[in-house]
Amino acid sequence: MAGDPRLLQAAMLSGSAKLSAVTRLVEKLTEDLTTVNLLPHERDVALDELKVYGRDPHNADPIFTKAGIEMLTKHAFDSTSSTTSRNALRCLCNALLLKKECRQLFVDLGYEAKACNKLKSDSRDDEFLVSRIVFLTTYDTDAKLEQLIDRYQLADSVVVNLERHAKYHNEGLSTQDPMQDLALAETLKLLFNITHHCKQKIASFTQAIPHIVTILCKGRFQVGKPLDPPIGLLVNALLNLDIAAEEVQSSLYPPSNSTAVSNRLIDLLEQSKTEYQDEELDNAVTALIGVIQAVHEHSPQDVRNSIRQKLLPAEIDRREVLGRGSSLPSWLLENSTNPLAPKFREMISDLLFDLSDKDASKMVENVGYGFASGLLYNKNIPIPQDDSEAFNNGTGSSDRPINPVTGQFLDSERHADLPEMTEEEKEREAERLFVLFQRLQANGVMSVENPIRTAVEEGRFEELPDDYKEDVD
Repeated sequence: MAGDPRLLQAAMLSGSAKLSAVTRLVEKLTEDLTTVNLLPHERDVALDELKVYGRDPHNADPIFTKAGIEMLTKHAFDSTSSTTSRNALRCLCNALLLKKECRQLFVDLGYEAKACNKLKSDSRDDEFLVSRIVFLTTYDTDAKLEQLIDRYQLADSVVVNLERHAKYHNEGLSTQDPMQDLALAETLKLLFNITHHCKQKIASFTQAIPHIVTILCKGRFQVGKPLDPPIGLLVNALLNLDIAAEEVQSSLYPPSNSTAVSNRLIDLLEQSKTEYQDEELDNAVTALIGVIQAVHEHSPQDVRNSIRQKLLPAEIDRREVLGRGSSLPSWLLENSTNPLAPKFREMISDLLFDLSDKDASKMVENVGYGFASGLLYNKNIPIPQDDSEAFNNGTGSSDRPINPVTGQFLDSERHADLPEMTEEEKEREAERLFVLFQRLQANGVMSVENPIRTAVEEGRFEELPDDYKEDVD
């Protein structure tokens, strides 16, 4: 109907003319509910026209009233015509999206049972429209989400719809219907919100995990960035679900290819490395780190080793100061101190700690004191004081000595080619350090003994006379 002259004319109306047209349509469609006075095609045309007006709430007030929402709801869920139902659902979606007060009006009508029942329909249009409506009611309403699950089988409907999408992608089916991916996105958004706001019912959605994993690993989506919908939504959905549940372990770590899921997640992280600006990382990539952490936590040893091999610094990374290279581990370390992505850096901190068996000493060994000290401090975990030996006693992956602060191989360090300090320069530097330590002690920043004072008291510090002249070769 995109080229319908009536719809084109409706799109151009504004002001009092638009308000008059909307009022007339709402009255006509309301009357049609009690005294059927419209033919099916007339009813569908009226709803289509009302949808055009409802895209802009200005001068469309009758749509957004209690009577308007009730009229649309009844056409959407009581009509025996799928076309009429979907036309009304589209109007209802726009109304609930544009005016948040309409969401409570819809909830008050008590159509939860019929909404959840329609969600069972094997129609991507119905899945898209009803999922969006229920999703919108999770904001700014008193909707009883637990009741939707217990009494109206919302979780079962969501799982069945995801199963349909999984079968579609597993069989490599191809279609030009954009509703396939749009419906999947709405179902995933609904799943995320329900499990976020109704945590006590997360177990009801556990059976969705195998289907999400199948779509994530088998789906081929045309996206601009690696975590654009629906891929990012698949990741987000996993974040809230019970990955530790015994019944889904074979899906997360399939016997035939136990690292399939972890490899896919890390591949997405690798792709994200160059696609997102610092300001985007919190919203776009944080959930992915969280899911990788959860998959690692509950994984068998071979998967755990694979994840660590890909995310912890390798020997090639230690050829320079850790966090300065172009590898994925370097990128993670670099962003573990990113001031523009606080949620992302915190999640990286948690992941690195888990990859180190939640052992502070192992974390120092893995990433060096430089990074580990800050990460452990933020977690209120004592920083090991004597772990520098771990870098030199062969306990790591290499026998080459490692700088305990930077994590770099000592034989790879580059030292500046500077002339040796004169005795007078050394004295000035010692005096500067003495004053610095005195100030730190006075301010309570540190309580260690001033090393310059100790050197003077032990006779290891010699003050030069004013007429001292250094021998020059």
